[in-house]
Amino acid sequence: MKAVRALDGAVAVVDLDEPPGSGELLTIASASICSSDLMYIRFGLQRVIGHELSGVREDGSGVIVEAIMSCMECELCRTGRYNLCDTHRQRALGATADGGMAEQFRAPAERLVPIPAGLDLHDASLVEPASVAWHAVRLAGTGPATRVAVVGAGALGLMAVAGARAQGAPEVAVDARHPHQAEAAERLGATLGPVGLYEVVVEAAGTPSGLARAVELVAPGGIVVCIGVQLGKVEVDWGTLFHREARLLPSMGYCAHETGREMADAAAMLAADPEIARTLITHRFPLEDAAEAFRVAADREAGALRVVVQP
Repeated sequence: MKAVRALDGAVAVVDLDEPPGSGELLTIASASICSSDLMYIRFGLQRVIGHELSGVREDGSGVIVEAIMSCMECELCRTGRYNLCDTHRQRALGATADGGMAEQFRAPAERLVPIPAGLDLHDASLVEPASVAWHAVRLAGTGPATRVAVVGAGALGLMAVAGARAQGAPEVAVDARHPHQAEAAERLGATLGPVGLYEVVVEAAGTPSGLARAVELVAPGGIVVCIGVQLGKVEVDWGTLFHREARLLPSMGYCAHETGREMADAAAMLAADPEIARTLITHRFPLEDAAEAFRVAADREAGALRVVVQP
């Protein structure tokens, strides 16, 4: 069985005796490349890569893998906040456990979400990162009374645009560095170049300058919600937050809520608006061309937003 493994700072297609993971057997249809995957490779981790996955059960039904593999037994997990369970860091796909960029993968049945009608199986790996963005804008209280700004127009920031609009935000503005990002943001209904202050600011760049820009843009009483990964300590303009009584809110993955699961919400958003996947999935590669797929995903000048590998 073929799989894509991180090896010595690069990726290689390797043969495995058994599918990675544990639980129900899936035939993988699509696995998209996340910036976290690129980070794991840079750190020299030696795992089968991939946590943005869609596949097919043995009964032929399509599913998305909810990649947060928490214990599902503690109080946090039982109340739907499995994104905050400590154990998921010990089972992070592609980092501390083998991921699913492979011909087949095993996942617990309770971590599988059905693909809704209207969402193509080969686009459905996009649901996992869309769930991360959906969680952030929902956590910040986005709705018809909130103007939203997004700092960082990579795929995650653009999915925050889509999520904010789907949750009713009347205006979403984006700071975009590259022309292809600006074009995609406009296709998703955003305006370019934030003007004024915003009730919700999504920091999706994961850089000190991105966080500083997000704090600049937050309105009095507003929220800066951070989905960009910041490693280690960060400096924050506390004076601006203090005088505006604004909140700085980290956003971790996705979870469940009173009426369902955020992954199902994100899947429904993508099914209702196929333009989102058409805009964000810019490149597709077969599994045997995984090395080229990762090269393109890592090249900021290549015009890539989300690169999908299809076994």
